[in-house]
Amino acid sequence: MKFSPTPILILIFCVLILNACDSSRVFEQNTDLENGYWPKNDVKAFDFEIKDETEAYNIYYNIRNSISYPYHNLYLTYSIEDSLGNNISQALQNMNLFDPKTGEPVGSGLGDIFDIQILALKDFKFKHPGKYTFRMQQFMRMDTLPDILAVGMRIERATQKN
Repeated sequence: MKFSPTPILILIFCVLILNACDSSRVFEQNTDLENGYWPKNDVKAFDFEIKDETEAYNIYYNIRNSISYPYHNLYLTYSIEDSLGNNISQALQNMNLFDPKTGEPVGSGLGDIFDIQILALKDFKFKHPGKYTFRMQQFMRMDTLPDILAVGMRIERATQKN
């Protein structure tokens, strides 16, 4: 009897495809920071499109940092602009990258690198379909922030359609 690897390959392929499916995600993009430094004047911009203004969306920050990041928190400013350049939302937000009491990193990690996804806006409604830009900037006291390796954002539907 001869063994055929085809059924095993098909099973592995199916598992990979199912894991790759994320029906709630509308947009996600991350940007690596050069040499792990984030200058204060380096504004990261992410362009995305909203097709359904009747839905509510959750918007997240994606942060990748080293365990040697010198603070427990990170202040960020964000703004969302529509295609006409109108600012529809902006704020200064503070997030913990490490537990303030224990100093343990928040998020998931491997070695000394940790990834965290932090909710920026919950149940956000866009007024119309179209193209938008999400801008984010570090707002710490240090002009060039070390040990932030990548930043990004994710938009997902706040509720699942059945």
